[in-house]
Amino acid sequence: MGILRLSHAEVRVPDLELALAYYTEVVGLIETERGVGPDGGERAYLKAWDEHQHHSLVLVSAPTYGLETLGFKVEHAADLDELSASLADAGLEVARHEPGSLGAGSGATARFVAPSGHTVDLVHGMEQVGNSLPLHNPPPAPADLIGMHPPRIDHIFLLCEDVDGVTSFFRDVLDFRLTEQILADDGYQLATFLERSHTPHDIAFLTGPNGGFHHVAFWVDDWNDLRHAADTCAYHGVTIDAGPTRHGATRGCGLYFFDPAGNRNEVFTGGYHFDPDDEPTTWTEAEMGRAIFSYKGQVDPRFMTNHT
Repeated sequence: MGILRLSHAEVRVPDLELALAYYTEVVGLIETERGVGPDGGERAYLKAWDEHQHHSLVLVSAPTYGLETLGFKVEHAADLDELSASLADAGLEVARHEPGSLGAGSGATARFVAPSGHTVDLVHGMEQVGNSLPLHNPPPAPADLIGMHPPRIDHIFLLCEDVDGVTSFFRDVLDFRLTEQILADDGYQLATFLERSHTPHDIAFLTGPNGGFHHVAFWVDDWNDLRHAADTCAYHGVTIDAGPTRHGATRGCGLYFFDPAGNRNEVFTGGYHFDPDDEPTTWTEAEMGRAIFSYKGQVDPRFMTNHT
């Protein structure tokens, strides 16, 4: 019971048509609908090809770029009540929303602002639209995929001032499990990786300004898909931020690049299975470079910048 995985992210883009072309033709997501949000602003809804739910990415027309909200899928409707009560006990205000009231396809939602300054939705019952494959004797994938065509959303990476505090909040209140951490020499957490789906991370936090947005990541199946994603970036003139590379933390492989608005994306693969009784892995400050970029052993300071 409780939170299953990352459900979706809403990102702001000044040019909705340009962003939509990028996410459909370069990343290879599928547009499911256009509409307006509760604020009356124009939105476009997209999903990865192997996702059944209505959307995993929402493009929000706005003057700035950055993260608007992020959402987690919960297993049962009753989980919203239990988690809302836990949030209220922790002193947070929770707003409840009926299905459809937060935009096209939206499910019943409990919305709150985390101690990190990020707006978070807990969602049950998002509209299901299918994955474009038949339920009987399906092929491995649809025949008309384009771009990078990741099968699903994977994780989100955020920035905040108090990584220790927000990590404790996600563990104690929302029952996330800590898989890895990077500790400063003074013992404070510089970065943490937390999961609910038995993967290395569904969400991660890095020291930075509250409300900061580093990247949203989509899963690909193997290293060859990362190479294909890099080829796709080169073909379309998309600047690669980092990779393809290997991470020490999570033991995954990734490629980073930016959408036309400046929002950082990643395609990610690899990692490991994490059980609830596993102990977290700790990296020291001196080895932070190897934790983030295993091959180089160092991090370009630009990669640590906030995107809001």
